[in-house]
Amino acid sequence: MSIQRTPVSLLARGTAALAGVVVLAGCQAAGSSAASADPATDASPVVATAPAGSGGTTADRADSDTEDANADAVSKLIAAAFPDPTSEAAQSAVIAAVAPDATSHGSQAGPGGLLDEFVQAHARIPGAKAVIKHIGADGDLVAVHWQITANPDDERTGEAAVDLFRLTGGQVTEHWSFDQPVPQGTPASGNTNTMFSDLYQGAADRPEPTEQQEEANRQLAVGAYDTLFKDHDPSVLDRSFDPAYLQHNTVAANGTAALKAFFSGGAQFPAQQSVVSISDGDLVWTFSQPVGAKADDPYLAADIFRVDGGLIREHWDVVPAS
Repeated sequence: MSIQRTPVSLLARGTAALAGVVVLAGCQAAGSSAASADPATDASPVVATAPAGSGGTTADRADSDTEDANADAVSKLIAAAFPDPTSEAAQSAVIAAVAPDATSHGSQAGPGGLLDEFVQAHARIPGAKAVIKHIGADGDLVAVHWQITANPDDERTGEAAVDLFRLTGGQVTEHWSFDQPVPQGTPASGNTNTMFSDLYQGAADRPEPTEQQEEANRQLAVGAYDTLFKDHDPSVLDRSFDPAYLQHNTVAANGTAALKAFFSGGAQFPAQQSVVSISDGDLVWTFSQPVGAKADDPYLAADIFRVDGGLIREHWDVVPAS
């Protein structure tokens, strides 16, 4: 994926790194200047507009059948198009799955934007393979957390990525992407969790969350995120986080102590909030912008929270470097 990165101060980047949840850097998918393998389209993109406060979806969050179909369509699209995005098979798959006027934020509209993203990933990582780690669907949105690597057996190689898709009638109509290199070396935090692993072990007999529980999880995670990073109120760490929550950003240790130390240090940073969010199973995905940003301004980062028993138990993120 190609990301257009907006420079920010070292203080802002350091602030986000210490928090281990979000970075104060604008990011949006950007297309390469290289020619796409798919014919370009000049059609004006048509984007569905979600109501304010909807978490970004324009569809029914309780329609699990459509959500399952959307997640399956995105999985099949990546499997068909990523291995060789210049092939006729890949082009056919993308043309079938992506609307001609689909918006690819920062890239060309239509199928060509997604194909170009995949071509650029192969240029950066020869022999790259797509390994989906987590996928979630809610309303008309599908999010994919995946590793781009030539060595799928090693989670410490390649790039970490999150792609967000909006689907209408089974076709992609809008697309965002985020990626960052997988950190190398020994982290100063001592946190050796990978960016992809699932470590939390809940009760063996816990039932699958219902649609109602998924929505409750979404509201809890979004509320916690906004309380912490919009309102700058660290008391939410004692209400909504497991004190030993598992952190997959290596710049921060496991547990809430690191976040508490950061906020008690009196550091100041601009307010930011979740503007798009989805919940599927026990995972909640959030995509954030600065408070006061316009709807089409770049998002900051993608964060994923595991919620179980009314607490955030685990966290992953993808934060593009500036």
